[in-house]
Amino acid sequence: MAKEASNGNSHGTTKPPPTPSPLRNAKFFQANMRILVTGGAGFIGSHLVDRLMENEKNEVIVVDNYFTGSKDNLKKWFGHPRFELIRHDVTETLLVEVDQIYHLACPASPIFYKYNPVKTIKTNVIGTLNMLGLAKRVGARILLTSTSEVYGDPLVHPQDESYWGNVNPIGVRSCYDEGKRVAETLMFDYHRQHGIEIRIARIFNTYGPRMNIDDGRVVSNFIAQAVRGEPLTVQAPGTQTRSFCYVSDMVDGLIRLMEGENTGPINIGNPGEFTMLELAETVKELINPDVEIISVENTPDDPRQRKPDITKAKELLGWEPKIKLRDGLPLMEDDFRMRLGVPRNN
Repeated sequence: MAKEASNGNSHGTTKPPPTPSPLRNAKFFQANMRILVTGGAGFIGSHLVDRLMENEKNEVIVVDNYFTGSKDNLKKWFGHPRFELIRHDVTETLLVEVDQIYHLACPASPIFYKYNPVKTIKTNVIGTLNMLGLAKRVGARILLTSTSEVYGDPLVHPQDESYWGNVNPIGVRSCYDEGKRVAETLMFDYHRQHGIEIRIARIFNTYGPRMNIDDGRVVSNFIAQAVRGEPLTVQAPGTQTRSFCYVSDMVDGLIRLMEGENTGPINIGNPGEFTMLELAETVKELINPDVEIISVENTPDDPRQRKPDITKAKELLGWEPKIKLRDGLPLMEDDFRMRLGVPRNN
């Protein structure tokens, strides 16, 4: 039985997990591990699929409705015998036979989740219910990518997993924050009531190639602006902080959590903390020293501080990020230049 986090302890009895396919215990036939990735055409999802496909014992099924994801992110796997892509919305029932479910499906950028907040909360609640129902039916282990947003505008710094958060339940970001909080609740309720093997990752800001160029998140905004030669727009006052994890580190953390013995929730992120002004200065220095930095109005409910305490990830998963921000940003610049068609001025 998986070990539980201190804030997820069950006081009742926990059922044993359902048994997956009989092929898992077959004497003469060694079945491939069948893995479902919801939201697998998205930024983090597609990098996760790449990593999973590198293991020849894995068959990967991706479901995505392309609200924010793109087929382009997966094109190198089209036609591969161990890869399958299904256009599907997780708010509708899905019937597939799998051993593991990585549940990433959800708009993660304020621009997208504010555009359709009802769709966002439906994805978080009904989508998670559907994936848990599938896990229950086929005996699959399921990992939810929750978010640092469950901590809201934190009154504790840095944030560890025992902190319950300071969240506005009726704000413009609540569809995402509260949606993920409900998704975590559902995960633990299915775990306690039905014995489902669950894993919960609370992921902090992640960046890297394949991010949506105009998704409104600060790293992609600054890099796109620097590549285009536009001013870098820092939301006032510029002292609010974020911690940035390169996508390959994030994927490594998710796989370690799925393969490990702990339910979570476990923070996965980079504890290096930067103010928005420091980030803008770094992007300017590395990518385009000629651009200016200007201040713009802030968005509502924007958290002032965000930094993960990753003690649990280090102790329980043996995980910590390897790639520093100054090394990761140029890798993202190359990808953005290619997609925007803006060559370097050498």
